[in-house]
Amino acid sequence: MKQRLVIVGSGMASGRMLEHLCADAPDLFDITLFGAEPHGNYNRIMLSPVLAGEETFGEIVTHDAAWYAARNISFRFGEAVTKIDRERKVIVSRNGETAYDKLVIATGSAPFILPVAGKDLRGVVAFRDLDDVETMLTAAAKPDAKAVVIGGGLLGLEAAAALKKRGMDVVLLHLMDHLMELQLDPPAARLLQNELEGRGIRVRCRAETKALLGHKRIEAVLLDDGTIYPADLVVMAAGIRPETRIATDAGLHVERGVLVDDRMQTSDSDIFAVGECAEHDSRCYGFVEPLYEMAAVAAQSLAGIEARFRPLKFATNLKVTGVHVFSAGDFMGGTDCERILYSDPSLGVYKKLVLRGDKLAGAVLFGDTADGQWYLELIRAQTSVAATRNNLAFGRALAMRKAA
Repeated sequence: MKQRLVIVGSGMASGRMLEHLCADAPDLFDITLFGAEPHGNYNRIMLSPVLAGEETFGEIVTHDAAWYAARNISFRFGEAVTKIDRERKVIVSRNGETAYDKLVIATGSAPFILPVAGKDLRGVVAFRDLDDVETMLTAAAKPDAKAVVIGGGLLGLEAAAALKKRGMDVVLLHLMDHLMELQLDPPAARLLQNELEGRGIRVRCRAETKALLGHKRIEAVLLDDGTIYPADLVVMAAGIRPETRIATDAGLHVERGVLVDDRMQTSDSDIFAVGECAEHDSRCYGFVEPLYEMAAVAAQSLAGIEARFRPLKFATNLKVTGVHVFSAGDFMGGTDCERILYSDPSLGVYKKLVLRGDKLAGAVLFGDTADGQWYLELIRAQTSVAATRNNLAFGRALAMRKAA
């Protein structure tokens, strides 16, 4: 008799886990998948091209109803799970109870909404799902529409670039000293800001939002220094938080995320967690590569195959309206590091390589990111770069040729 597997969350991590599970153990479980959104799995990373008009939603769907049906997976889209009863081993949704033998929590993350006055006005949205995109597209369709994007990280930059491409007047506000402070050093961030401003996006750093103004709908954004930016749309892209409410209510061990071990198992041996909601070794992940590694490990663990989650160093590789940015590893470095810098302002190229001893510890690339994957491999392998050091900044082809 097959075991009953219930999956809560139909995002990218659960979709990848199901791919592995159907390949490794296609006949082990009767599977039921719950998703709060009324769609199948889609590539959330590709929402920015949808917003920019470069892709359609249909083109970013990864697992539709036909995919699930072909694998005898019961899919319950648009049906959020509200409770886990661990003692009775059932979950509760609007259509009642569903029993499980094994349960996977893949609830992802929730956007961080600034706790300021006016945050509930119409026209204030996050940038997490298709509904947010549709709200932004409606706003962008109006003549002379103005948008304020709050947050200068990956999502904020992508939202600002896409809305500008749609014809909106866009202001990008960021609390920190420079854009993408978690992925870029100040020189690279300045080049990025110059590029965005050259495309007509107004960028202001060290901007603290005091309130959102309007009557029923958004009309303007007020900063703590008194500056006011008119707005028909405000996009909150100020970060995400693991969505852990049903896990917390169920009494699972939750800190920032749902705590999991190397097998993706929670404090309940019959419950696993993957994706942005999971916390492993005091860390939550918001990038797709480690989430896909989690998915593979969870599938193997459910199938009884020995597996351990060992996250590798990962990279940020961003392309916003033709702007190429890459960073990996310890790109700031400490007093025990040396830095190799290469800059060609006329070509819009900047490279910083951080060495610790004779090994590459981190890298930041702007403009020319073609060798990013090679640098990432060097960081991961921690092999000596002594033979290529003098030409390391010029890329793999030249460095390896000179070293030969």
